[in-house]
Amino acid sequence: MELSDARIIVTGGASGLGEATARHLAGQGAQVTIFDLGADRGQAVATDIGGHFQQVDVTDEVATAAAITDAATAMGGITGVVNCAGIATGAKTLGRDGPHPLASFRRTIDINLVGAFNVARLAAAEMAGNIPNADGERGVIVNTASVAAFDGQKGQAAYAASKAGVAGLSLPMARDLGSLGIRVCAIAPGIFHTPMLESLGPEIMDGLARDVIFPRRLGQPDEFARLAAFIITCAYLNGETIRLDGALRMPA
Repeated sequence: MELSDARIIVTGGASGLGEATARHLAGQGAQVTIFDLGADRGQAVATDIGGHFQQVDVTDEVATAAAITDAATAMGGITGVVNCAGIATGAKTLGRDGPHPLASFRRTIDINLVGAFNVARLAAAEMAGNIPNADGERGVIVNTASVAAFDGQKGQAAYAASKAGVAGLSLPMARDLGSLGIRVCAIAPGIFHTPMLESLGPEIMDGLARDVIFPRRLGQPDEFARLAAFIITCAYLNGETIRLDGALRMPA
């Protein structure tokens, strides 16, 4: 798939990895529609890149279906999705204040895993109607897992479980959609320099970077964006979760 012909939805595209991905894809000639709850920021980014914006809660089935229909109308179809919408939560299974709050566990799974699946399944239904290219390809889905899916730390039960679920989607979803010419991959980023991490301050960020093998620094959002773009353009990448972490293995 050529990026100049691509019509991509980026969830969580108003900030962080999603914003970097939306900007990079648009810069390579793709049409981009941002899905995000942050209306002001989302619309500002969309305007800046010449794209479109839909304010949508990805866990809401009806709202997401309507937003996908609107995105397809605005872009003249959909050929790809990059799912970056998500939250990070922290709580031990049993902490000083008692057991892990069940509501926060459910919310983390709902947004990070169910939300990604919701967008993917509805977008796949739209992409299935595309005219296939020379490879027989009709579309591509890129989900965002995390190294926490494999190296979950203390206090990451909810987050790691949600991201392990995302990683687990890659192969069965690719198998489900292969006959339709739709590929599915996931990226499992390590520690990236995002606004959420910046709020921790430079001392903590430097400490986190010391665990990275090489290059010994935080990942840059544009590096995630470039990998997402490569997956979109490389037709033989399918059913795989790719770690993007500088060989980081998270300590307990």
